[in-house]
Parts: sequence; structure tokens; C-alpha cells
Amino acid sequence: MDIYLQQLPQQLVNGLTLGGVYALIAIGYTMVYGILGMLNFAHGEIYMIGGFTGWWVLHLLTRNNQVVMSAALVLSLMIVVAMAVSALVGILTERFAYRPLRNAPRMNLLLSALGVSIFLQNLVLTYQGAKVRVFHIASLIPQDMRVFHVGSTVFSFMRVMVISITFLLMALLTVVIKKTKVGKAMRATAQDIEAATFMGIDVDRIVVVVFLIGSALGGAAGTLVGLLFTQVDYYVGFQAGLKGFTAAVLGGIGNIYGAMLGGILLGLSESLAVTFLPSAYKDVVTFVILIIVLIIRPWGLMGEKVPEKV
Repeated sequence: MDIYLQQLPQQLVNGLTLGGVYALIAIGYTMVYGILGMLNFAHGEIYMIGGFTGWWVLHLLTRNNQVVMSAALVLSLMIVVAMAVSALVGILTERFAYRPLRNAPRMNLLLSALGVSIFLQNLVLTYQGAKVRVFHIASLIPQDMRVFHVGSTVFSFMRVMVISITFLLMALLTVVIKKTKVGKAMRATAQDIEAATFMGIDVDRIVVVVFLIGSALGGAAGTLVGLLFTQVDYYVGFQAGLKGFTAAVLGGIGNIYGAMLGGILLGLSESLAVTFLPSAYKDVVTFVILIIVLIIRPWGLMGEKVPEKV
């Protein structure tokens, strides 16, 4: 038991790192579902595109294993460009794959989402190949800054950066939702899309903003995970998408704050499970949680019990 207690602080740090990433992915699912009532199963591939975009920025700005400008600027460019490219892909997906089917049966939207997912995955496979792309972070972080200790807990620079950026992005989103006109329009549209239309809200514009924000956050998560685990491949979006979807369901799909909570709880659950179980069972824990939530509380921890959304 003493060994487990000694490992607890480390696993909490690891859990917050994963949880922040899962929360960013889950927000993309839950924002789209909250307004359109559809599951954007192409969201995992948008996360993957964000990871590849971050890798390309680092690759283009590296010469002889050294970045051509300051590490802080390179890291900022990686995240900003990944968010921009992912947002563009999300907007194009909404415009050409989802908007024409908005009034169609939901099964049509689901099939369209799956089609976009397969298309994006194979598009990246065609141009990038199946080879794993490695983030050479040695060029970004000096040796003496990569790892530091606080008691028995090990902190890496990348882990601290991921936690800081994910929680900063969630805080900024909260401000946008609560304090801006766009945020208020998003909340009104999520509550009743027809009433929002009668009130003069441009629903098409709000839907575009939702895809822009959700996709940008997914792209940021893709680059952050690439930096954390130093690699990305064309298939990485599948598992990340499942984790994000599980987090959204756990928190209450359609509820942004539920997505944040669900992501953090899922990350902590996975990390704490590794303390007591072999690491191979980490993903099993995720889907056991999903099954339990769907059986006991299908509307999630912070979701509303609305039959249409079950």
C-alpha cells in the first residue's frame, strides 16, 4: 500500500495531463452535438491532422537538429498553425459534408461523418504514408530543462506545458461562452435552434463557429500529444476520437463543462488504474467506464435527462 501511495502524486500529474487533452477533444464532440444533435465521428481525424500539422511546422523550422528560431516561438507556431489548419478542415467538413444533410435523417449524417473520417484518414495515408513521424523535441528543450523533480514526483517540461495550455484553452473557451455575444448566441442556439432563428440569430454562422472552435481545440490537442509522446501516425485519430467521445458521454454530451469534467475524470481514471493494473489494461478501463455510464446514467454526470438526446 505504501508503494501505491508513493506513486499517487505521479499518477495524478499524469492523469491531469491526459485529462486536459481528452477534455479538448471531448469539447469538439459535445459542441456539435449540443447544437446539431449529431455525432461528428470525423473529429478524431481532425485531431490527427492537427498532430501532423504540428509535426510539419517543427520539421520545416528545424535544420541540422536545431530550430531556426527561438523554441518558444516554434512551439507557439506549431500550436497556432495546427489549430488554424484543423479549424479550416472542420469548417469545410461542415459546409460540404454536413450542411446539405442537416434536415435529413440522422443516420444520413452519421454515415456522412464516417465517410469523412475514412476519407481524411486515407488522404493523410496517401500523402504521408504509414510511417510514424517523430517529433524531435531535443532541438526545442535544453537537456537540463527536460525533467525536474518535486519530491518523488517527476515533471517533464512537456507535461507541464500540456497541462498549462489545455487548461488555458478551456478557460478561454469558458470566457467566450459566458461573456461574448457569439457565446450567448451559441447557448441560445443549443437550447432551441428554431427559436434562435426566429430571434434573428444566424444559425449557419453559429454552426460554423462551433466547428471552428471544436476543430481548433482538437488540432491543438493533436500537436500537444505529439509533443508529449514524440510521435504521430495516420491512425492516431481513431483511438483519440474514442477517448474524446467517452469523455463527452461521461460528462454529459451536449454540455461543454461536462466535457471538461469528463475528460479530466477519464484521464485520472486511466492513470490511477495503471497504479493497480498492468498498463495494457489502461484502454480497457476507458471502455468499461463508457459501458457503465451508458447503463447507469446515459445522460452523463452533468447532462440533462432529455429523451431526444439519449
